[in-house]
Amino acid sequence: MKKMWVLMLVTVLLLSACSSGGGGKEAASGGGGEKAKEITIWAWDKAFNVAALEQAKAIYQKENPDLKINIIENAQDAIIQKLNTGLNSGTSSGLPNVVLIEDYRAQSFLSAYPDAFKDLSSTIKASDFAEYKIGPTSYEGKQYGIPFDSGVAGLYYRTDLLEEAGYKAADLQDITWDDYIKIGEAVKAKTGKELLSLDPNDLGIIRMMIQTAGKWYTAEDGKTPDLNNNPALKEAFETYKKMMDANIVKLHSDWSQFVANANNGAVATIPTGNWFSPSVRQEASQSGKWAVAPMPKMAGQANSVHASNLGGSSWYIMNDVPGADQAADFMAKTFGSDKELYQELLTKIGAIGTYTPAVDGEAYNKPDEFFSGQKIFADFANWTKEIPKVNYGSNTYAIEDILVVEMQAYLNGKSIDDVLNDAQKQAEAQLN
Repeated sequence: MKKMWVLMLVTVLLLSACSSGGGGKEAASGGGGEKAKEITIWAWDKAFNVAALEQAKAIYQKENPDLKINIIENAQDAIIQKLNTGLNSGTSSGLPNVVLIEDYRAQSFLSAYPDAFKDLSSTIKASDFAEYKIGPTSYEGKQYGIPFDSGVAGLYYRTDLLEEAGYKAADLQDITWDDYIKIGEAVKAKTGKELLSLDPNDLGIIRMMIQTAGKWYTAEDGKTPDLNNNPALKEAFETYKKMMDANIVKLHSDWSQFVANANNGAVATIPTGNWFSPSVRQEASQSGKWAVAPMPKMAGQANSVHASNLGGSSWYIMNDVPGADQAADFMAKTFGSDKELYQELLTKIGAIGTYTPAVDGEAYNKPDEFFSGQKIFADFANWTKEIPKVNYGSNTYAIEDILVVEMQAYLNGKSIDDVLNDAQKQAEAQLN
């Protein structure tokens, strides 16, 4: 019996010794043993996120030429599906080393699979990034994401159309959404143009409104639906209806129509994320006729500010995929700390990052001829600092599916209190 026990112990020790080489846990985590020679990254949008990765890759490989970096482009929905499938299977096989995740979706992954993502608390300095990005990229005190682009929003506007209605740049500073609607009524009367373009199936404008007041669809825990006793959400719904009742909204049903409404002069303003700038520039004939003002704030919310967010994403490193440490080194030395990279991203692809040490660079302070000589990147960078931090939680889109239906009921005559009470009940039933 004793001999058998000794034999088993030796076998265990041998197996442990074998697994500490290049093919076991050490290789999986990328730590301590032989370095991985190859890493893979998933991202969407060839002209933006993938282009940013290519810039980072070129910089990193000057000092690390032996590491092969595969950049794989997929649609965002495809990435989410593949990530869910892989994580649900319990194996890291087929997953990338680095994956881009939209900030609205990040908490759903971190809360369900925290061990699947590498803790970067000691890899990057979280305080170097915009504070509002730390909420979605961290979980239970640990920093898992490397914050990337800012979804900082602004009020894009046609200077010529507003001037025709009697308004100048100064008239768009420090305004409320009620002031904005009055401007829209004047623009419609003088020019015949609508004020803005909205998709009834996309409540991005509601998200922007409530974040100016530091509120979200859920309570601070990111889990408890907060709809029927949410004063910011109630005011946002009422503001949305005022816009519709004022007949100053042009509806669109997809992205191409949204861009077309800006490019063909159908609307005078576009309140949206800064990532819309390249779309505005598509119509070269309008150079010098656009500018960007701060976001309107909510009149009834004392803590509302002229800054908000729409969209944005961050980088995450898969913990159990071979090459995790090499992936962490690549991301930390580029998106996690390289000021010059962020200057290049701004200059070459118009990507505004949330790495705050980079915002004092020359690229951020360059006047933009298309936008009437305005230093729009500096303005966006300053507004980024003011965006209220909220917990997006795990259910932003699930709750918004409910709100889209209730919004139409509200526009058709249902009382606001009934709308929000019913939305609360549905959210509690579906998400608890």
